[in-house]
Amino acid sequence: MERVLGIGGYFIRASDPTALGAWYRDVLGMDLDAQGLWQQADGPTVFAAFDPDTDYFGSRGQRTMLNFRVRDLEAMLAQLRAAGADVAAEVQEMDGVGRFGWVTDPEGNRIELWQPA
Repeated sequence: MERVLGIGGYFIRASDPTALGAWYRDVLGMDLDAQGLWQQADGPTVFAAFDPDTDYFGSRGQRTMLNFRVRDLEAMLAQLRAAGADVAAEVQEMDGVGRFGWVTDPEGNRIELWQPA
């Protein structure tokens, strides 16, 4: 049986694609090339389905949520706040899994940040 090898891309609609791409590059520090190619660090990826009535993604209209692994959650959240980003006040910790925080991009998409345990 053939199997997928990993996530090859994540595509998102935006009212201003150039500005949103710049936000991900400049505020989250993604090293994107002109075509949006990003060489990720090795590490785990979680694929999980959620109940349709979950509030975990923020807005009920948001059907998916992007999760980024980070080395230092507190430093990343401080960087985002300094850039004026909409950062959730709460931080969640799951034993054996890691710590989580959230930011909403300029188009209203909630993003999860994960510092693995």
